[in-house]
Order: sequence, then C-alpha cells, then structure tokens
Amino acid sequence: QVQLVESGGGLVHTGGSLRLSCAASGRTDTIYRMGWFRQAPGKEREFVATINRRGTPDYADSVKGRFTISRDNAKNTGALQMNSLEPEDTAIYYCAGSTRLWAREEVEYNFWGQGTQVTVSS
Repeated sequence: QVQLVESGGGLVHTGGSLRLSCAASGRTDTIYRMGWFRQAPGKEREFVATINRRGTPDYADSVKGRFTISRDNAKNTGALQMNSLEPEDTAIYYCAGSTRLWAREEVEYNFWGQGTQVTVSS
C-alpha cells in the first residue's frame, strides 16, 4: 500500500503563489505517476497535472503556464508550484499516485491523499 499526505494549502490573494507538497510512504516503488487533482465546491474533481518517474509533466489547459509539477524520486515527494493564482483555482487539492504509464483520469489513480484546501481571494 501507499500513503500520500499533502501539505502547503492556505489562503492567498489573486495573483499570489502557493507551493503544495506531497509526501509518499509505503510501497512507493509502485508509483509510476504522481498527479494532482482538485475539487471546487459543487463541482466534480478534475485533473490538474501529472508527472512520470522520468520527470515528464503534463498539465490541464487551465493551469498551463501558471503551475509547475515536480517530484523527487529519492525523497518520495512531489510538489505543485502554483503561481498567478485566480479565484477559480479555489478548491481542495489532492495528490494521487498511479501505477500506470499514462494517467490523466481520476479512475486511473490507485492512491490518494486526504486533500489540502487552497483558497484564492479576489
């Protein structure tokens, strides 16, 4: 099994930045992809970004150019640097792990963190 724990959420003004972190433990050797998803109030959870073990990222169009995903395989950690934040980015952000070579859909991720709240005020 794999355990994922997010940290770094909080309240920020429009245009500000936050850095989310994800710490993985357990059978981390099974995680090929680390991803971030978010769920805004009244909406379904949506894909934000993903990165494979080689460090190749992929982003949702809504965050491309503003967010940067990264991971440190040696430390079993992942991160999501969020810049130029907008009120529309307000959501609970979830770190997720997948054993698949390619995964952008929620159902393709095997492991999930508990989520961290990000609130962007206008």
